[in-house]
Amino acid sequence: MTIGRSIEKAVARLAADGFVAYPTETVWGLGACADRPVAIERLRAWKGRRGDSPLAVLVASVEAAIDLGCSFDPTAMRLARSFWPGPLMLIVPCARSWAPGVARTDGALGLRCSSHALARSLVEATEAAGLGPLTTTSLNRSGSPPTTRSAEARALAAARPGRDLESPFLLAAGEVDAGGAVPSSIVDCTGVEPRILRVGALDRAVLEAAWMHPACRRPEATPSDRIEGERIP
Repeated sequence: MTIGRSIEKAVARLAADGFVAYPTETVWGLGACADRPVAIERLRAWKGRRGDSPLAVLVASVEAAIDLGCSFDPTAMRLARSFWPGPLMLIVPCARSWAPGVARTDGALGLRCSSHALARSLVEATEAAGLGPLTTTSLNRSGSPPTTRSAEARALAAARPGRDLESPFLLAAGEVDAGGAVPSSIVDCTGVEPRILRVGALDRAVLEAAWMHPACRRPEATPSDRIEGERIP
């Protein structure tokens, strides 16, 4: 099956409230349409994800994220301009509502802009079909390591964890490896000061150097100004 045909089939599965697995520049991802509750429920059931741990969404650019109702303060904007497309998830305020389990309980949304060619092609095809943004979480069952190799992705997609659970469609039949074993870094930009929730492909020093730029300086925060958020896995 050609890459183009595989993307067409992935979009068809998404339109039918299914979910798909795709490679990124870090690990393999798992996605469904972010505004379709049935699709999100199916994805979370297959993954075994419980509780209110949020997912995140894939975007093509900062401008695409703003069109979704997301807000970027100077720090978030500088981080996005510095590292997108690339292995960085930013958590920012978002005015739009999503299917349950996508956004954080305070409405904040995790955003990824992948540099992997297949992931970007899938984002573009999903947007062109009018299906809205695609969620992103790692291709693995909750509590297991993320998937990086195509052979692992094929085996995981073929094994049904439950008799009544739908399995993901595997983009390009799992013939392309993900970029590496290290997941994306995560920075929460919803508070007065940015917070690194996970050091991944981008280390702490690199991230902090970006937001220490003079354009990102803010007034001194008081304790009451600080907002504690949930950790996105």
